[in-house]
Amino acid sequence: MARTVTERGDLLAPLAETFREHGYEGASLSLIAKATGLGKGSLYHFFPGGKAEMAEAVLAEIEGWFEGAVFRPLREAQDPDAAVAAMFETVTAYFRSGRRVCLVGALSLSDARDRFAAALRRYFALWVEALAAALVRAGHPPDGAEARAEEIVGGIQGALVLARALDRPEAFERVLAGLRARSRAPA
Repeated sequence: MARTVTERGDLLAPLAETFREHGYEGASLSLIAKATGLGKGSLYHFFPGGKAEMAEAVLAEIEGWFEGAVFRPLREAQDPDAAVAAMFETVTAYFRSGRRVCLVGALSLSDARDRFAAALRRYFALWVEALAAALVRAGHPPDGAEARAEEIVGGIQGALVLARALDRPEAFERVLAGLRARSRAPA
């Protein structure tokens, strides 16, 4: 039976999971239709630009979520140490302790990278900039904060790949514990 969808936003979660599971290239319209419960005609009603528009909408949704849950708190929190600690907790929950693929990271490594380059670059740049600002406010030297932020964000992404490849979520937890320690300001 066809699914009743009243808003485009209702489709973003099943679209994201389809792209996570199959990649951009592997997510055929048939798989997308099955995941969303909609026919191809209904999908094109919500996304006239097709699969590319679907992926753009999912990336915008992810960026919006991270803006509210991670980036803004890192930039604006009165207690930057608490904001950095909260970032680790938030990403651990979001990525389900390494069990959930980072769609932005997966697209960055795929053949679809060039198609979505601006959105992918913006997501990681916003994360690094927000984290670097929090690290400076927490007492890290300004001249090394961006490099430390890149190391931490890159470490989180690498931990996701490692945990998924080894099928060992505890590897994700261990790597993040080390990154947490590196995020603390020098005494």
